[in-house]
Amino acid sequence: MKINRRTFIRNCGAMVACPGLLSTHLHGKENRGKKRIAFLGTEVRTHSHAQHFLDRLALGYGWQGKWQEPRLDIASIYIDQFPENGDLGRDRVKRYGLKLYPSIEQALTLGTNDLAVDGVVIIAEHGNYPSNDKGQRLYPRYEWFKKCVKVFEKSGRSVPVFNDKHLSTTWNHCKEMVNDSKRLNFPFFAGSSLPVTRRLPSIDMPFNTPLKESVCVAYGGVDSYDIHALETAQCMSERRKGGEVGISEVHALRGEKMWNRLLKKEHADTRRLIVSALTRSHNLPVKGGYYTGKITFDWARKTFPNAWAYFIKHLDGFKTTMLMASIQDFNYAGMRADNNEIISTQMYLPMPTHGSSTADFFHPLCRHIENTVITGKVPYPVERTLLTSGMTLAGVESLHIGQLPVATPQMNVRYTVGKESTYWRD
Repeated sequence: MKINRRTFIRNCGAMVACPGLLSTHLHGKENRGKKRIAFLGTEVRTHSHAQHFLDRLALGYGWQGKWQEPRLDIASIYIDQFPENGDLGRDRVKRYGLKLYPSIEQALTLGTNDLAVDGVVIIAEHGNYPSNDKGQRLYPRYEWFKKCVKVFEKSGRSVPVFNDKHLSTTWNHCKEMVNDSKRLNFPFFAGSSLPVTRRLPSIDMPFNTPLKESVCVAYGGVDSYDIHALETAQCMSERRKGGEVGISEVHALRGEKMWNRLLKKEHADTRRLIVSALTRSHNLPVKGGYYTGKITFDWARKTFPNAWAYFIKHLDGFKTTMLMASIQDFNYAGMRADNNEIISTQMYLPMPTHGSSTADFFHPLCRHIENTVITGKVPYPVERTLLTSGMTLAGVESLHIGQLPVATPQMNVRYTVGKESTYWRD
């Protein structure tokens, strides 16, 4: 029999009656004084984003060679879907002694009339949601965010909000979310794990570097892992001299059309950067225990004939190229404008295999969530995620209209970041 969210809540009640010893540890005296969050997730199953975030925020995670106990208290949880096969939502509610609410509004108010938590975590990734004609999965990030905003407005106060991955599926919605956070003056933290995970080698773009181009060579699908690849590049590019100024155009190309564009004279530096990024990969094609050939641009063209890319023009003349190929990692290369030196690294994202690993790259992102709620300060401006969301939307549109360039005058997003690095170095 299919059991949906409302049936589950009705059967078990808003509070699990017998949370067990673990919940006593998590929600008893040791938790008094901690700031409280509302956790909003689409579905909790093995390796869904909601599972990764919920387990770390409720149970803890490894940090600096020891176990980090949760620094926040999950005061409420809302789960939108309980899949028939593989659901872990019921298990986690019982295991951690969580209080489940039937709506987002009640989760934020703890069943009262006013906001009753100190932070909100929105994990609207994965689950059974429709797609539009562009192939975008219509996750309810914007809709859930707006429900939180309404509670804030009604209560006369607001709290920090974290939104997983890109903001929404239209530019107007993305911009509205950022404007709401400015209007109501609450910390808005958003994005993916790529900018804050470990790096190999452990380097950052030197702050205020004169930079002329960035490349990320990665893998994955449209409106899916492209946001990860774009954030891989952007978290390095934004540290360039003058900071970020926004983008004017995105042009998406596939296969032969893409490779032919890269052969043009104006992409000589891009070709060098692609090769540099590929040499950082740990997952290139091999035969008999070693590479199938020397790692050159011609080799890449022959090896990845069906690769695709977003070519992005920034308003200051800077260029970003995202190339997606059949590899299994995220590799960055950037070129200095003063001496043509290439700075390259890999954002380390070892994907979990079912049942045998835990995707530790979520640790630092959860650490930043905790810090944001505790201190009221975000690790980087939300404008980064606004712009990478816009890049993703324009790339999807470019593919949808037949691989034509898309002008983006509305994406003149200017911002600067602090000198301090925010990736996982411990």
